[in-house]
Amino acid sequence: MPELDSPLTLPCGIVLPNRLFKSAMTEGLADLHDNATERHNTLYRRWSEGGTGTLVTGNVMVDRRFLERPGNVVADENSDEQALRRWATAGTTAGNQLWMQINHPGRQCQKVVSAQPFAPSDVPLKLAGMFAKPKAMTEDDIEQALNGYARVARIAKETGFTGVQVHAAHGYLISEFLSPITNRRTDAWGGSLENRARFLLQAIQRVRATVGSQFPVAVKLNSADFSTGGFSHDESLQVARWLSEAGIDLLEISGGTYEKLALMGDADHDSKAQSTLRREAYFLEYADGIRKVTSVPLAVTGGFRSHAAMQSALDSGATDLIGLARPLCIEPNVHDLLTGTSHGFTAWEQQLRIGPGWLGPGSGNRTLRTLNFSAANQWYYRHIIDLSEGRRPDVNHRNLLSITLRHTLWERQFAGNRHFLKKP
Repeated sequence: MPELDSPLTLPCGIVLPNRLFKSAMTEGLADLHDNATERHNTLYRRWSEGGTGTLVTGNVMVDRRFLERPGNVVADENSDEQALRRWATAGTTAGNQLWMQINHPGRQCQKVVSAQPFAPSDVPLKLAGMFAKPKAMTEDDIEQALNGYARVARIAKETGFTGVQVHAAHGYLISEFLSPITNRRTDAWGGSLENRARFLLQAIQRVRATVGSQFPVAVKLNSADFSTGGFSHDESLQVARWLSEAGIDLLEISGGTYEKLALMGDADHDSKAQSTLRREAYFLEYADGIRKVTSVPLAVTGGFRSHAAMQSALDSGATDLIGLARPLCIEPNVHDLLTGTSHGFTAWEQQLRIGPGWLGPGSGNRTLRTLNFSAANQWYYRHIIDLSEGRRPDVNHRNLLSITLRHTLWERQFAGNRHFLKKP
């Protein structure tokens, strides 16, 4: 069985240095013109030198009208390509892989960014009034979005990124096309699973045609949305088969949406997931099913903290790569973990566990539980900023209300300034 420091050869022929995979986390570090900045360079240089074999960026958006959040990088004809080159150079300093994640937020585009988001259908996202009702996409809108995925992939390759990942999970645009809840179309893009998966498969086809056969193309896919009537695990199995046949190089397994927070460790979706939460790997059992119907390498992200759990997951054969996200916000150096001289992230594990008392008892209250997760996300985001500015993260900082309020005000100011600059 492979060890954590074992290399992995992808179908395209590229060799990953080891089995640790930094999953995408939104950075929010772009400038007011949506370009990469020196903070991106500092952040990814630290992760590169820290030893993780494959790094995936946060969302790089296909359309500057629609951001997942203020501070996203956009890659198009108006982007600063030299800034992207500097980011790619910094993020591959140690000879690792750096893949650009390509995304369109769909209806999960905050009002502070766009008052008229696009989605497969005009189904609103009901979450604290933060999101406007989306416009159902026309054929021209769909074509423009698909071309956007291919354009970003081309720019990624030209500017020195070593691969791309198409984001098809977490309730963003491709995930919305896959789900019957958010895709109520009656044309060729809706209805049957084959039609709902058409957008994803078209995006992959165009990306592959753009970058060629020897450049890594990965996909992040929900194992399920965990919403009644949504994208199911059985449907995920079929889509995974189609992606395998389409010739992708890696499939990362995740789950959930903004409305169902499995992606953040909220294992409320079923009792089975509660057991996987206790053994750290939220989505490992779902990956085991996908493994049986695909021939592509798999990565599983969510919950891993200890060396023992990571090695056990590799030994099980259910996954080829161990996805890490939040732990790398606190400790970018994984060299000891790779060699087995570290037991993992146990020194600060309890501070990473999101307990019901962060903002008050919330185990039986969905709203408060969501606020707990939101506050915790801001806590991790503070440490991304620390890393990006050359500081050591302060894991003892616990004033979540202050962090959340300050960050919310900053995002709104950023969005306002951004739109002010773009007025004619």
